[in-house]
Amino acid sequence: MTAIYPGSFDPTTSGHVDIIKRAANIVETLVVAVLVNPQKKPLFSLEERMHHLKLIAKDIKGVKVASFDGLLVDFAKEYNAKLIIRGLRALTDFEYEFQMALTNRKLNPNIETVFIPTSLQHLFISSSVVKEVAALGGDFTGMIPQEIAEDLNSKFH
Repeated sequence: MTAIYPGSFDPTTSGHVDIIKRAANIVETLVVAVLVNPQKKPLFSLEERMHHLKLIAKDIKGVKVASFDGLLVDFAKEYNAKLIIRGLRALTDFEYEFQMALTNRKLNPNIETVFIPTSLQHLFISSSVVKEVAALGGDFTGMIPQEIAEDLNSKFH
């Protein structure tokens, strides 16, 4: 079975990696899908975000990296995916993710959403928090994969 794990991944956090590894253990193919959202101004370009994910996922069996714009259910259909994977950190994530899951189900009743709660050590980590810590010169060790730490640092220093 194929699943899609969508997100902006700007930057990819240790929490994202946790979800990628755990989801890859329950599906045959996991497509990590980088969202192209023209309404947002990402820190990293689409190419950089995809490069980071490919570096991180190179040794994780069954993981592919792709990008998409438009409706997630249309992208999922291109890959014949039956599952959408979403990571959850807190109750506030659940409200938004639940609404999106119901919307996606309305758009395509053949695609299910599976929620994976993040591991406790990653509960507080978000891309926004990581960017703020990095911008203020703080130590973000452990919040993002080591493979992309230098790239993040170079954006602010």
